[in-house]
Amino acid sequence: MNKSIKTGKRARRQKRIRATISGTAERPRLSVFKSNKFLYAQLIDDDAGVTLATSSGADATKVGEDLAKRSLAKKISTVVFDRGGYVYRGKVALLAESARKGGLKF
Repeated sequence: MNKSIKTGKRARRQKRIRATISGTAERPRLSVFKSNKFLYAQLIDDDAGVTLATSSGADATKVGEDLAKRSLAKKISTVVFDRGGYVYRGKVALLAESARKGGLKF
């Protein structure tokens, strides 16, 4: 499949997801982005337009645990999961499960 078609489909999925999901200060949005090598996760307060915590790396379980630790240090325990247009399996699912294991609720 052509790369531009693939990224266009992901962008449409992401737009549909973001139409229903929004983060607040009490319950921020856990946003996921995958590159070819690394995985990036952010906790975002959409009301204020501020990133509250970030984590990145090649290992999805370490990224999820690190983000959970950083969010619990800021007294954030519940989040809204935004898979970013990606299918919920593989690295995205590992990140979500490790964040839940680290103490986040979603």
